[in-house]
Amino acid sequence: MKLSTRARYGTRALLDLALYGSAEPVPLRAIAKRQQISLTYLEHVVTPLITSGILRSVRGSRGGVALARPAQEIKLLEVIHLLEGSTSPVECISDPSVCSHSRKCVTRDLWAELQEAMDHILEATTLADLVERQRKKDENEEGMYYI
Repeated sequence: MKLSTRARYGTRALLDLALYGSAEPVPLRAIAKRQQISLTYLEHVVTPLITSGILRSVRGSRGGVALARPAQEIKLLEVIHLLEGSTSPVECISDPSVCSHSRKCVTRDLWAELQEAMDHILEATTLADLVERQRKKDENEEGMYYI
C-alpha cells in the first residue's frame, strides 16, 4: 500500500502539533511553514481531522488548530482510515465481489494478512508514540526535526 500525500501530510501536521503545540491553538500557517506544506493544501487536509474530533479549530486573530484529545489517545489507524480510507492493498479484500477468484485465491489471503499486519501496527501506535520516537531521533541529530 502506498500512502497518499494527504495521509502523510496529515500525520506530519498532527505530529507537529503534538511536538510544538500546547492547549493554545497553533496557526496553520506556522505548521505549513515548519513542515514545508502548502497552506492551501494543509487547510484541506485538516478539515476531516476537525470534523472527526481529532483536532479542534479556533477562529479569529489568535485562532488556529489544536489537538482535541491527548496525543496518547490518537491512534494512527484512526488517522489513516480518516485520511486514506481502507488500508487494503487490493480491492478484493474489502469487496470480494470484484473478483470471481476471491473465494479460492491464495494471494488474496496473503493480501488480507498484509492488511491485518499494517492495521495492527497502526492501531498499536499513537501520536504520543511518534512524539517519543521523534524526540529520540532529535537527540541523535542535535535538535533538528526531520518530520
